[in-house]
Amino acid sequence: MNLKSHLIFTLYTIYGILLKGSSGQYPLVQNMTVTEGGTTNMTCRVEYNDNTSLQWSNPAQQTLFFGDKKALRDNRIELVHASWSELTISISDVTLTDEGMYTCSLFTMPVRTAKAYLTVLGVPEKPEIDGLTKPALEGDHITLTCMTQGSKPAADLRWFRNEKEVKGAKEVNASGKTFTVRSSLQLQVDRNDDGVAYTCKVDHVALTQTPQQATEVLEVHYPPRVHIIHSLAVPQEGQYLKLECVSKGNPSPDPVMWTKDGGELPDLDRMIVEGRELTFTSLNKTDNGTYRCEAGNHLGTSSAEYVLYVYDVPTTPPQSTSPPLHSIPPDPTALLGTHASDPTVTGNRDPNALGQHGTDHALIGGVVAVVVFVTLCLIIALGRYLARHKGTYLTNEAKGADDAPDADTAIINAEGNHAHAEEKKEYFI
Repeated sequence: MNLKSHLIFTLYTIYGILLKGSSGQYPLVQNMTVTEGGTTNMTCRVEYNDNTSLQWSNPAQQTLFFGDKKALRDNRIELVHASWSELTISISDVTLTDEGMYTCSLFTMPVRTAKAYLTVLGVPEKPEIDGLTKPALEGDHITLTCMTQGSKPAADLRWFRNEKEVKGAKEVNASGKTFTVRSSLQLQVDRNDDGVAYTCKVDHVALTQTPQQATEVLEVHYPPRVHIIHSLAVPQEGQYLKLECVSKGNPSPDPVMWTKDGGELPDLDRMIVEGRELTFTSLNKTDNGTYRCEAGNHLGTSSAEYVLYVYDVPTTPPQSTSPPLHSIPPDPTALLGTHASDPTVTGNRDPNALGQHGTDHALIGGVVAVVVFVTLCLIIALGRYLARHKGTYLTNEAKGADDAPDADTAIINAEGNHAHAEEKKEYFI
């Protein structure tokens, strides 16, 4: 009985020693993320180890390393560090099949394990843009499609028109462990899209340094538009004038054609045509008229008109340097609108007429004012004269009205009395 008790005590003592020695032996690992084709290290550490071995296993539960001993023949897996407290291995040229749960085991009693998940990022391929028609015609509807494959997780596609972001329609499809992503952009092109760069950029967590992108430049063909630029605001006789026919189209318009009043240019000695320019070496009144330039390509024709009126040269310089009080009349040689294949023709008129009428009206107004003033002065003077004489008549009539049988006798008596009064007045003096 005593022997049996002693044996039981011994076993409990050994179990306590083993339990105490293994109480701090827990392997420590951490999850890892690596880009496809990259390299990652898997590390397993233990704080307390009494010469117990560490082991790494892959997601298929195949032993990779037991201590410093390699167990799986895979040249991509190498030993980095092995000791009683740490076992670190390296996996290079990582593929998507390497993703999964890796196990580090510490062979104690019982065996203790820790698990680390290896995440492999699928790198998206360089995107491709389809659906571009070269050249596109103005007004066409086109759909640009950008596609990238091999991303994990699914990539994000962004569209840019030059430097400005525009929104597209995204579509994601799974293909095994990776994803195929498409984004579509619908356009109705016009002449403003000619030469514009449309860029598709790939955003993905695996692209930290060099983002993937593709760019296509639109080529749009459109009929020309024409307008005329003139070198003088107010053309005068003897001056030099240049008219430039500016046309924009794709393909570039053919050489322009100049006409005057619907016919050919009359004086080619003074009117020189060089390319798109019409030059007048010395203007005169015979140059007045409507000048038209026309340009076209295989998509259409456009024209513009310019009404020329040559002013007289001023004979006397202005006497005052002060700015005019009235507004300057509008330029009669202003550029007319451009109409493709159907220009609107306007009538000719003398732009000086407005200034001349203004001067005539001012002169007439001044004369009328003087006449009215003189007439008023005459009326006032005549009124005062009549008023004074009417008072004298009434006064004389009143003086002789008492003794006279009628008005005539009263006036005569009044004049006589007035004479006597004057005589008396002189006598008294």
